[in-house]
Amino acid sequence: MEDVRSICRGVHASRWELTAAGRRYTATLVPAAARAALEAGLAALDRLGASGIAAGAAERTLQGGLHTETGTGLLALCRRAEGRPLDPADPVDARWWGAVLGTAHRALDEFFHPGLQANASWHGLDPDAPHLSAETRDAVARAVAAVTRLCVTDRLTYGVLHRDPWAPLFLIDPATGRTGLLGWGPAGTGPLVYDLAAAVLAADGAEAEAELVDAYARAGPVPRDEIEAALPVLIELRRAALAARRPVSRGTPGASPATGPSR
Repeated sequence: MEDVRSICRGVHASRWELTAAGRRYTATLVPAAARAALEAGLAALDRLGASGIAAGAAERTLQGGLHTETGTGLLALCRRAEGRPLDPADPVDARWWGAVLGTAHRALDEFFHPGLQANASWHGLDPDAPHLSAETRDAVARAVAAVTRLCVTDRLTYGVLHRDPWAPLFLIDPATGRTGLLGWGPAGTGPLVYDLAAAVLAADGAEAEAELVDAYARAGPVPRDEIEAALPVLIELRRAALAARRPVSRGTPGASPATGPSR
């Protein structure tokens, strides 16, 4: 490898950009237990590419697999789409961000992969997880209870979740105007507003947040009234998920993954 650069450590995966033999790739590392979800995300990536979204494609191992086992989990490699990462503080970039996320959600409508059903919980939060502090445990319990009430009382739009849709994973190619992203997944099925909540928490500034939400509402499949009702609850759930992340594991592809937004 000629160069390795950390992109972010998400709630569900860590990602890097790397260059090898003059070609650029994106590496995704997930826990071994997320094998099915990772495979679902790689299949979703193929669907997005076929729908016209620049999304790269998975590279197979010498044995023909989609990922390889490491000492810290499963590692998948994808060719990197062309373009620069979006800036979470730039309102114009935030519009691209929301539009690409909404368009991707629409493109994955009716997409199915067995790995989408592998997780008992689409958000992955467990108030009884042993690594949580007492304060974090209480916050997780409150957030899970609130979203459970929301799912019972409101009819939410479900679909294929990215689960870590932060700005550095979304692209704009200035030369062509084409938008894209750096991978998808490990995927799950859940309320689509959860992805929007994750993006809003990662946006830098009120103007960027507003542009992001508006662009998503215009491009995506979720009605505005549902976004307004569900977004505050799912933002708190996402905030709890960020607080509940496990400590960073060692043994990365070449650099410690940068911690993503944690507001």
